[in-house]
Amino acid sequence: MSLIDFARKNWPVLALVASAAMLGGAHAFEAAGYSPCALCLRQREVYWGAMGVAVGGLLLARLWKSPYLPRAVCLLLGVAFLAGAGVAIYHAGVEWKFWPGPAGCSGIGGPVGDLNAALSRRIIVVPCDEAAWRDPVTTLSMAGWNAIISLGLAALSFFAAATPVERPARD
Repeated sequence: MSLIDFARKNWPVLALVASAAMLGGAHAFEAAGYSPCALCLRQREVYWGAMGVAVGGLLLARLWKSPYLPRAVCLLLGVAFLAGAGVAIYHAGVEWKFWPGPAGCSGIGGPVGDLNAALSRRIIVVPCDEAAWRDPVTTLSMAGWNAIISLGLAALSFFAAATPVERPARD
């Protein structure tokens, strides 16, 4: 079995590992003192969703033997990663001041009843339009790198979904 065949056949597992690695990297940056903004957190939601799709697909594949299920799971993963790329591109554009960011990145929201509780502690609002870190070589921010990685994961997902369906042999 070639590496390409292995990747196609096991793409949900590989997508699960890639998503966990991206979340681990994001949390490592946070542990290093880089606080995430609202759009950073939104980008993480996509990876949690992709992990859910991958795990759900793997569990469903054990219960229901359909030759079309792996393709459907790979398509859903592709759509999830494509959505993640969209959020990351939007965030990178906000950082480069190509367009305005969401209002939630500039103040606190929520019910008025929470205002007293919010005022009683120190509130740190991380602005979405300032990159917390930029790659010194490419000047890409974490959002920019996430866009590239998400597009790559989406392409690999769609590539895996394009695999011919293996039909069970007839007797």
